[in-house]
Amino acid sequence: MISAGEFRKGTTIEYEGNIYVIVEFQHVKPGKGSAFVRTRLKNIITGSALERTFNPNEKVENAHIETKRMTYSYNDGELYYFMDEEFNLTPLNHDQVEDALMYIKENDPVTVRFYKGNAFSVECENFVELKIVSAEPGVRGDTATNVTKAAVLETGATVQVPIFVNEGETIRIDTRTGEYMERVK
Repeated sequence: MISAGEFRKGTTIEYEGNIYVIVEFQHVKPGKGSAFVRTRLKNIITGSALERTFNPNEKVENAHIETKRMTYSYNDGELYYFMDEEFNLTPLNHDQVEDALMYIKENDPVTVRFYKGNAFSVECENFVELKIVSAEPGVRGDTATNVTKAAVLETGATVQVPIFVNEGETIRIDTRTGEYMERVK
């Protein structure tokens, strides 16, 4: 159990039957009345946001989230399989891996998050290197400003790249923002 007065950014709690991470919190002491804690919570499974106020003495259940380093193995059409170091496979559905799928391919390392033994989300590395499978050729003379073009990656994701980047090249991408970082030699 954790009291609302001990809330910190990034703390995970169980509240009203759901698991939330504290995104923002503020201890408020008004001139009249008792103090309270204003919070912004994000549901870690659905991603929905919620704003609540708590009495500083109010207690909520602390949620313990486990993380495991795993490797993306394969997809059988419905489920996506991830393997840990002991060669145990964990199947996840499309909703649980949707955000990471844009940047991972088979045998890529990922971080899988678990709550009470059940996997609920997949996070890929912060920076990945992927090959461009299709991009329009750059036109000479268009390089005076930061001109970008759309490029389709080997995973099917589309990113904006500088005009000088061509099809067949490998690029580094920041998966947190989805932005092109640099060409890989």
